[in-house]
Amino acid sequence: MKNRYLYPIFFCVLLQTSTAAQNKTNHFSELIRDVTGDLNNDGFPDSVIVMMDIINETRPLRLQLFLSQPDGKRKLIVTSNQIIEAMYPIEKNGAYNGYQIPDFFIENGILSMWSEIEKGNISYEFKYQRGNFELIKLHKITHNSTIVIDENTVFTETNFNLITGLRTEVDQLLGSDKIVNKRTKTVLIRPLPKIQNFKFTDKYLY
Repeated sequence: MKNRYLYPIFFCVLLQTSTAAQNKTNHFSELIRDVTGDLNNDGFPDSVIVMMDIINETRPLRLQLFLSQPDGKRKLIVTSNQIIEAMYPIEKNGAYNGYQIPDFFIENGILSMWSEIEKGNISYEFKYQRGNFELIKLHKITHNSTIVIDENTVFTETNFNLITGLRTEVDQLLGSDKIVNKRTKTVLIRPLPKIQNFKFTDKYLY
């Protein structure tokens, strides 16, 4: 009787130990994104790198930011394994998350991250200031269609300036310039979110 109950307990312990060991061993060897640009306005090229762990079944992704140094080398400033959702997350029982891997852009010292979300997309703007990459702006477009996008579909455009705290939502019908509804409010977030602490699930916060 005792052995019958001890076996599944022992098996669970082994499984947890094995899973923990796998999580500690990362193999981010597949290059997914490699973007070059000036992130800190010093006139030297910096790098944004996204790597995938192709050994881990969930296919996690790692973001790394490198800043150029006076000696010509590049210094790793940020590493994040949580800002991009794994392609086959455990939370979805290994099913595909349904979204493209985010794109990154560098323009005028601003790092932009464009991601697909449910029924739309979202863009984040990060600026290097006070020794960190801080979230300063957010732009999101979503729609309310459940089956087919047609002339009755309402698109909502959200613009959030985290520096001023001004958040605006505008509703418009597909193909129309007429504003159906507009909502404006002030939301102050202090301190500004830092990219190394940012999680892909934070998209639901804004």
